[in-house]
Amino acid sequence: MKVVDLFAGCGGLSLGFQNAGFDIVAAYDSWQPAVNVYRDNFTSHSIYQMDLSEVDAAVRHIAPFAPAMIIGGPPCQDFSHAGKRQEGMRASLTEVYAQIVSQISPEWFVMENVDRAQKSEAYKNARKILKNVGYGLTEHVYDASLCGVPQKRKRFICVGKKDVPDGFLSEYILANESKTPMTMRDYFGNKLGIDYYYRHPRNYSRRGFFSMDEPSPTVRGVNRPIPHSYTRHPGDPESIEGLRPLTTAERAQVQTFPENFNLNGSKTDLEQLIGNAVPVKLAEFVASLIVDYRARENESRFEQLRDWLVNIKEMTPVSAKDVLSRINRILSITPITHSDTAIDVNYRLAKSELYNQLSPTVRSQIKRAVTLYFEFAEQQNNRCNSGNLSSVVSAEANNGLRQSKNVKQEEFVVA
Repeated sequence: MKVVDLFAGCGGLSLGFQNAGFDIVAAYDSWQPAVNVYRDNFTSHSIYQMDLSEVDAAVRHIAPFAPAMIIGGPPCQDFSHAGKRQEGMRASLTEVYAQIVSQISPEWFVMENVDRAQKSEAYKNARKILKNVGYGLTEHVYDASLCGVPQKRKRFICVGKKDVPDGFLSEYILANESKTPMTMRDYFGNKLGIDYYYRHPRNYSRRGFFSMDEPSPTVRGVNRPIPHSYTRHPGDPESIEGLRPLTTAERAQVQTFPENFNLNGSKTDLEQLIGNAVPVKLAEFVASLIVDYRARENESRFEQLRDWLVNIKEMTPVSAKDVLSRINRILSITPITHSDTAIDVNYRLAKSELYNQLSPTVRSQIKRAVTLYFEFAEQQNNRCNSGNLSSVVSAEANNGLRQSKNVKQEEFVVA
């Protein structure tokens, strides 16, 4: 599935979705240090430096990539616990994201922000935009430590999909979130060679030292040395002598970026990039939920298609199985999205080297499978808006619309 990443930063969302098997085809950010780091680490696609608040220009640039999914984390400082908590220009970028998504109209989108963002006016406005163009939404505040990240970082993530009910991913989240938080030692073992480390507190009424046997607190864009004036907090270890803060590279690893992730730039810029990033493993967790959902959805759709081929098109079970085999062959070459037509799919197939390597007979059979698939999809959409094909099959049968059993059945040969 082709994915475009907006407000990409240094690439936490991109890397997580890429690790889960998604095809990132483009990324966008306006901040030069973010663009530089992203470009150093992703070579299969380009990142474009662009002010996405210019919605019309952004849409014109993004649309040719024809993404089936848009992901992104609009800047969150105006919502964050560390910020002033006043909504301003950065908050309005949440609405900008929704406007871009609504105009591009991909089948899927994923929007990430701090947990407070869900209650903001900007998100409420964005939500209306997205609902008005037909997205079902799964809205959830994730604790990253329950999703493979050694950090107690809470993030609000909204996953949208066209033409499904709200909460469509909820059961997958509940089934896959860990019951126990991941600690720093769970993730690093003894690799860092420390039992405690310093994380600069927002104020000195809070502790500054944390154990490797608990999740890290949220990684922020501030990483300061231990002040000479720091006095031991009751929650700190018995002795703080010789302890240290984590390095920039170690903090990136707490955000679950790999050790070989290139971090080039000033320390100040890098700390901000790391603090603002989506943890890679959290992104991968969400991406994996989508993979699981799509696998079940495809399985269900294939079952419905098989029933339709047998009951409506009067095919033998063997012939129906062969059509499904052709559809699987198509999906290995190009995805089929909710907005596609048979012409779109056949055009992409014709441009594919894999497709053109097939024999003329197999290509003809694949084209026939495309025609059948879209005939099925049209009837399903027209007669069963709930997505349950069984009522379509029953309606066809009860109304005497089934063709004569003497009609010659289509035969497909599995290559």
